[in-house]
Amino acid sequence: MASQDQIILAPTVSHYMNLDQGKNVQVMYVWIDGSGEGMRCKTRTVDFEPKLPSELPVWHYDGSSCGHADGGDSDVYLKPVAIFRDPFRGDPNKLVLCDTEYYDGKLTHTNKRRRCVEAMEKVKDHHPWFGIEQEYVLLDHDKPLCWPKNGFPGPQGPYYCSVGSGNVFGRPIIEAHYRACLYANIKIAGTNAEVMPSQWEYQIGPCEGIEIGDHLWMSRFILYRIAEEFGVTVSLDPKPVAGNWNGSGAHCNYSTEAMRNDGGLKHMYDAIEKLSKRHKEHIRLYDPNDGRDNERRLTGKHETSSIDNFFAGVAHRGASIRIPRPCSVAGKGYLEDRRPSSNCDPYDVSYAIVRTTIIDDDWADFN
Repeated sequence: MASQDQIILAPTVSHYMNLDQGKNVQVMYVWIDGSGEGMRCKTRTVDFEPKLPSELPVWHYDGSSCGHADGGDSDVYLKPVAIFRDPFRGDPNKLVLCDTEYYDGKLTHTNKRRRCVEAMEKVKDHHPWFGIEQEYVLLDHDKPLCWPKNGFPGPQGPYYCSVGSGNVFGRPIIEAHYRACLYANIKIAGTNAEVMPSQWEYQIGPCEGIEIGDHLWMSRFILYRIAEEFGVTVSLDPKPVAGNWNGSGAHCNYSTEAMRNDGGLKHMYDAIEKLSKRHKEHIRLYDPNDGRDNERRLTGKHETSSIDNFFAGVAHRGASIRIPRPCSVAGKGYLEDRRPSSNCDPYDVSYAIVRTTIIDDDWADFN
């Protein structure tokens, strides 16, 4: 998996990372680039340990190299919005997630956070909770990790939640990512091997409001960094391998306080009714390319619904919206929106859900 250079450099870097840094703190600024999927980062030194993102200075970067500007006016601002412990450099160093905007305050086209913040402020009395199941595939160059060079592994069946060297590929990466997220104070809830070999999932949540986007994006960044150290690539493509193989999604579990309380099942069905009327709008927001990525995944096969139709069901993994059996029995709990793609923007997903189920406007600005 790792290249010769990575194997040689690993002990050398470890030596230098153990050197004393005095009173200085390294802060890695992290942001979403112009693709709406890729992430970028750079580091600066400060002379104090920041506790809040607002304590850190606004910075800037070359937007022409990130898909956010042209070379004639390329400076784009980085405004810290969420701060985490740094699992790579250790305390007191930090990772900080940033908003991206231009000098005049206009947001970059991939900065979806601000709109989501405004929506979450409107619905805060409903206490919306989210949990996102992030699926992904580990790649070794252009094929899934440990797949045969010429051909395919055995058919799906033995890989989901499996154990054993013939069924599981890349577990050290998954374990490293899990522990790094815990160290960073990211709300990671669990992980498991998925249906396709070399496909994995981890869960972020429960998070209230804007926190789901902040924590999922930073968890992705940490995953990319760890995979980099192992010499493999992380794919969030919703259908990385054509044919009789599962795609990758980012199922979104959602509830309001009313849904979680006694009698909550009625509120869940009320929300589903509203969601059924905004299916097309949600599909456009559930991947970074207006639904085109999800067309390859949402086929009605491989535990997905059809992109063209909406339906809900209890314990039905081919539904658009699934109510877990334990929630149906209890008469309260949460629903699962199974439509978001693995490369979705969680700010868009959570924004769309609260706008439809709580704000409940006519979406006139979207049509």
